[in-house]
Amino acid sequence: MTGTMTGPLLEVTNLKTWFQSGRGEIKAVDGVSFSLAPGEVLGLVGESGSGKSITGFSIIGLIDEPGRIVEGSIRLEGRELIGLPPHELRTIRGKTISMVFQDPMMTLNPVLSIGTQIKLALEAHEKISAADARERAIKALAQVRISEPERKVDFFPHQFSGGMRQRVAIAIALLHRPKLIICDEPTTALDVSIQAEILAEMKELVAELGTALIWISHDLAVVSSLADRVAVMRSGNIVEIGPALGVLTRPQHDYTKALLDALPSRAKPGQLLLRGSGIADAAPPPRKSATLNLPPLGSPYLVIDDAMKRFEKPASLFRSLAIKSGIAQPLPVVQAVDGVSITLKRGEVLGLVGESGSGKSTLGRMAAGITVPTSGTIRLNGKPVMSDGRNARKITTRIQTIFQDPFASLNGRMRIGDIIAEGPLAHKLVTRAEAPIYVKEWLAAVGLDPTFANRFPHQFSGGQRQRIAIARALAMQPDVIVCDEPVASLDVSIQAQIINLLIRLRAELDLSLIFISHDLSVVRHLCDRVAIMYRGKIVEEGVASTIYADPQHDYTRRLLAAVPVLPEAAE
Repeated sequence: MTGTMTGPLLEVTNLKTWFQSGRGEIKAVDGVSFSLAPGEVLGLVGESGSGKSITGFSIIGLIDEPGRIVEGSIRLEGRELIGLPPHELRTIRGKTISMVFQDPMMTLNPVLSIGTQIKLALEAHEKISAADARERAIKALAQVRISEPERKVDFFPHQFSGGMRQRVAIAIALLHRPKLIICDEPTTALDVSIQAEILAEMKELVAELGTALIWISHDLAVVSSLADRVAVMRSGNIVEIGPALGVLTRPQHDYTKALLDALPSRAKPGQLLLRGSGIADAAPPPRKSATLNLPPLGSPYLVIDDAMKRFEKPASLFRSLAIKSGIAQPLPVVQAVDGVSITLKRGEVLGLVGESGSGKSTLGRMAAGITVPTSGTIRLNGKPVMSDGRNARKITTRIQTIFQDPFASLNGRMRIGDIIAEGPLAHKLVTRAEAPIYVKEWLAAVGLDPTFANRFPHQFSGGQRQRIAIARALAMQPDVIVCDEPVASLDVSIQAQIINLLIRLRAELDLSLIFISHDLSVVRHLCDRVAIMYRGKIVEEGVASTIYADPQHDYTRRLLAAVPVLPEAAE
């Protein structure tokens, strides 16, 4: 991939970007140095807070107060960028250097059409007629494989899926054929198949245009499939840098080794990750109240029979009349779940896998008694999960849910002790006098300090908040937990801690789990059986090891083929 130009395209030397706070200066980037050749791809990896995104923002000149570059040099083709006046930076930004953000809506304006936004990006750096701008916009969309670009150029961002919006952001970044593109976690929130398409497109574009790329990510497998070199960041410093294959198969620094050890793909299914560290040795959970008539482990427990869920917007009186008279079309109906039958055995972990829109979260919410099925039955140990009638509601506490975003699922105005105690008190699992000790026991069981009970959710990291959400679910003494993408937004080491916690608690409490995810390596590590969902139906189901080794359905094969794979570790 490396170009023919002598000397580096980009040279970063002793870069220090600090942020002023009430507690003193936060050294987000503290002495970072690296260079980048034309056409080279550098993977910048590390966990949240390591300084990798701030390094990218510093290069493109997007550091705002209270942040500032206090020292160092950033030279692009020999020209110093630090200290350039804002108007000169603007001539470089978007033309010579572009950036693709994790959230494409940081790039896209929701009230302007895609064509208008591309036209504005073109007009920022060149004089161009409206007709030519439209033609360039259509070509830009075609370049990133958006179908029917002549029609979709007039769409607004909300009319695109997340993957398509990210492609539009990449198209805008490529408009002026920049010499350097900085990509900040651009595929983190995407399904594996869409991620694979975008990675393939980026590889082709880098090869075709000779553009250099800084790919910022905490996903080491993605970086290994794309990068020529890898730099590993921790606490504002680069702790290791070198050829991608060398760093990822023969890591020299202990932190790089720990990151690789945290990956599920590097351990046998069911084993504790991070060499068993993290929260595997937390306090044992409180004993459950006596539970009668539970079937033996391995018996059918949660039975979903021919479950269907249709979402349709109720028509107003006038629209109903218009539909009847043939003036208006009926409102579209979304068939989210289409006749699914599946059984979860007691003590089993069932993985539910599929892309966004496949219906897996809707099925999980129906299993948990949150969403009422349009038809079909859901029974736990032979008894319905929800009541009958128009105002159906959940009638069991034996099923609980852990959601993807713990911050959204925790009440920011309540102390975490009250959050965990609320359900058990309402259902009389504990008395008010017993609640404080009960809460502390569950906090200890998920590896948190029991004295944290008086704190609020915003005082915790993402991984700690997810542990609080797990403690809240377990405090209801359930037999079944529906886990809806519970590690999707977490760094690899935090993800490993949560996986270790689920493995340990499952064994200690004989829990049954429905684990919903699009991360196939996590599913393989944690689940006994896997069900693959596609367009509301289960297209393949079976023992996890069998499906991964010998998938039968074309869709399953496509999903597994799209998963980026790390090179094998050197002995």
